[in-house]
Amino acid sequence: MPTRKAGRGLGATEKTGTIPFILVTVLLDSLGVGLIIPVGPRLVASFLHEDLSAASHYFGLLVALFALMQFLFATVIGGLSDRFGRRPVILVSLFGAACSYLLSALAPTLSWLFVGRIITGITGASFSAANAYVADITPPEKRAASFGLVGAAFGFGFILGPALGGTLGDVGLRVPYFVAAGLNALNFVYGLFVLPESLAEKDRRDFSLARSNPFGALRHLAKYPIVLALTGTIFCGFMAQWILQSVWALDMQARFGWKLREVGVSLMIVGVAMALVQGVGVGAIMPKLGQRRALLIGLVISAIGNAAIGAATRGWMIYAILFPIALGGIAGPATQAIITHEVGRAEQGELQGSVNSVGGLAAIIGPLVGTSLLGKFGPPDAHPHIPGAPFYMGALVQILGLTLAMRAFRRREPL
Repeated sequence: MPTRKAGRGLGATEKTGTIPFILVTVLLDSLGVGLIIPVGPRLVASFLHEDLSAASHYFGLLVALFALMQFLFATVIGGLSDRFGRRPVILVSLFGAACSYLLSALAPTLSWLFVGRIITGITGASFSAANAYVADITPPEKRAASFGLVGAAFGFGFILGPALGGTLGDVGLRVPYFVAAGLNALNFVYGLFVLPESLAEKDRRDFSLARSNPFGALRHLAKYPIVLALTGTIFCGFMAQWILQSVWALDMQARFGWKLREVGVSLMIVGVAMALVQGVGVGAIMPKLGQRRALLIGLVISAIGNAAIGAATRGWMIYAILFPIALGGIAGPATQAIITHEVGRAEQGELQGSVNSVGGLAAIIGPLVGTSLLGKFGPPDAHPHIPGAPFYMGALVQILGLTLAMRAFRRREPL
């Protein structure tokens, strides 16, 4: 088949830097999200006469704005990569990211900081083209392992981002932005030499703005029922993740009296464990379980893990739960691999754009759901008092995702 041939033909480029380049690009995308967490509030406050109360409001808007840009532009970036190829879209996005971080570093006013963050959100949507590139060059039976490596790189970016931002922030509040600009610029130059095009001219399609928006893309993908159902499963996974992240620090401090150091250590353990599962475990587990079984088992583990965190009565129990719950991370790469089988090469960018758009939507909705549940049921005088309510909701959301996947699989023969 032509598709397989193209995949094998580019396989040799993996040895000359293609896959490492994509992994570094994904890492830089996620690093940009976490980089501003330690220094962002203080930099915003520097424009507001050190009013930390007002700064927290504007910083929240910056975070939400980044997620909104991801939601709106992920399908656009994916659609453009289907039309013009993956290479130019990825390289232009890297160049734009370098410019956006430099703009933020030099921002003379708060409004310019918002402009920089908008551009960062748009260029960060290149994750769609990067995932499509992986689908282009990887044989179907190896895609889950490749997406696992991408997930590991993304996870390490979230680990490194806050750590790097905090360390560099001690030197100066704007230093992390300068460093991020430099890293993206270096990766852009590196990509000019090592990144070949993965999508042949004959496999490209015209760009359609009507399809290259989150809702238009999902309407088009409705003709692939299993893709639409599993996109719902992916949304549920993102929702559970954002609910957990949004309340983790507050809930652990309130329920178990954890200090900030304990909160940071626990999050680091989660990040490292998830990265190891996706980067190493997926490649070892997937051939034994198969993609569909791995997806279902991963969702069951994640649902049980979320419920267990909600029910925990002692802080040490959380640490005992962290490693088993990380095994639920096998579900993500398995889902990604399955849906790439369902569409043609010319639609991989649009598909990955839709996936990343629902991730951006979950990043907007998830924290609102999590913090609302914690505020309503978490206080000691709440009736009923259910401090683990956000995690129970995360478990329910994962069960919904499991239900969507099982219904989709009933209609199709096993892969």
